[in-house]
Amino acid sequence: MRLTPSIELNQTKFMLVVNTHEAKTRLSELLRLVEERSERIRVCRNGKPVAEIGPITATEGDPLQPDPLLTGVVFHEDPVAPLAEEDWPDS
Repeated sequence: MRLTPSIELNQTKFMLVVNTHEAKTRLSELLRLVEERSERIRVCRNGKPVAEIGPITATEGDPLQPDPLLTGVVFHEDPVAPLAEEDWPDS
């Protein structure tokens, strides 16, 4: 593992960089770093970055929960109900 600097909000932060073999071998340890220290880890294949492992931010949230911005939206009809034949435009 090596550290490489990354610029974030005018502060220098270091990111862990690992190759795919090391990521596979040490995945549990890397996930622990993400959970406990909010580390971001860049995974490289043949020296080129292919993925990043990092904490889920509060703005990402749970993808199965409704978006809080849509709490005021009210559907008066079923948006996925099939259309009747007369609702289709003439072609």
